[in-house]
Amino acid sequence: MSRVPSPPATLRRAVRSMGLLDRVRVGLLALGLVFVATGLLPPATARDSVERIAPLLLFLLSVIVLAELTKEAGVFDAIAQRMASAGRGNYAALFLLCVGFAAATTVFLNLDTTAVLLTPVMLALAARARIAALPLAMTTVWLANTASLLLPVSNLTNLLAADRVALETPAFAARMWLPQVAVLAVTMLLLWAFFWRRGMRGADTYDPPDVAPVRDRVLFSATGAACLLFIGAILAGVHTGLQLGLAATAAAVVAVAAFAVRDRSALRGELVPWRLMVFVTGLFLVVPTLERYGLDEVMRSLVGGDDGAAGAVRAGFAGAGLSNVLNNLPAYVAGESAVPEANRDQLLSLLIGTNVGPVITPWGSLATLLWFEWCRRWDVRVPMRKFVLTGTVLAVLGCAAAIAALPATR
Repeated sequence: MSRVPSPPATLRRAVRSMGLLDRVRVGLLALGLVFVATGLLPPATARDSVERIAPLLLFLLSVIVLAELTKEAGVFDAIAQRMASAGRGNYAALFLLCVGFAAATTVFLNLDTTAVLLTPVMLALAARARIAALPLAMTTVWLANTASLLLPVSNLTNLLAADRVALETPAFAARMWLPQVAVLAVTMLLLWAFFWRRGMRGADTYDPPDVAPVRDRVLFSATGAACLLFIGAILAGVHTGLQLGLAATAAAVVAVAAFAVRDRSALRGELVPWRLMVFVTGLFLVVPTLERYGLDEVMRSLVGGDDGAAGAVRAGFAGAGLSNVLNNLPAYVAGESAVPEANRDQLLSLLIGTNVGPVITPWGSLATLLWFEWCRRWDVRVPMRKFVLTGTVLAVLGCAAAIAALPATR
């Protein structure tokens, strides 16, 4: 008669099977719960923090499920293959197509979607077209961060900022479109100079891959329509965190229903992005605790209270710096509490810093962490010294360009 493993033994095996990043995420949540249990974080403050992120977690859950099933249906692969074919072996054309695809995915489907789903698509495209993987990989990770300014859905920090400054989606886009254009121009220039030009990529042309047939046209059409449904809801004017979460949920339900009819094997537990949800929840318990014990004062001294040009620059670069030391989510939350309520431009400059700036360290944003994990799985060597140095140039020039453009949309 076989013995049933004891709960402690099962738990030990589960812990051993977890990767380093998973342990960090779970440890962060555990630390936050310890803070609440010991009174270091008052229960009322913890409750307010969790209530604030509940709509964000709904959005995150739904948009990742939607994007995962869209990828499973082959939509992203088909777009990537057609981009490579449309480039006709010309690297400049492929560069523009890849930038457009990565930027659009980030703007409409969130930067974490770009990191989680577009990275393997780009790496697979590099393998099929027999071209260097690093230019495609760096395009993905840089644009996952720098293309996340335009809409509230593009980044979790945007949802928090839009709520704070009471900007609906059209008004938010009206303030951020010019900073977004400015930082995209800087990103494209540096991507070409550092990774895509002839001396870096190692070839004059590439061989366009053959376009693979769609496996299931019903799933392909249904998930594509679900994505268009979600994008349409954004364009129609949904703006609060809850409304965006419900719009993403409705689109995800369409995709799930299609797979329930056509291919139930794809509806696995792994679809639920528990790692991201655990990480975000842990952050929003740990960061308020750190604010109570000194982080708030540090950010106030760095950010200042000036809503003019000097205050905007201080807030933006303080946010970028703290993002690369900690992570952009806690950096934004800590900076937000330090910015006076009436200083809208200073808050949006802080947002620019925490969105564009975390491209220097691997832990600067969750998207960058996820990207590094995919590169590791695909055996793509990322030269760390070059990653840090080029990321520093992008963070400085990108933040400066976006912050300088912000007053023009006031």
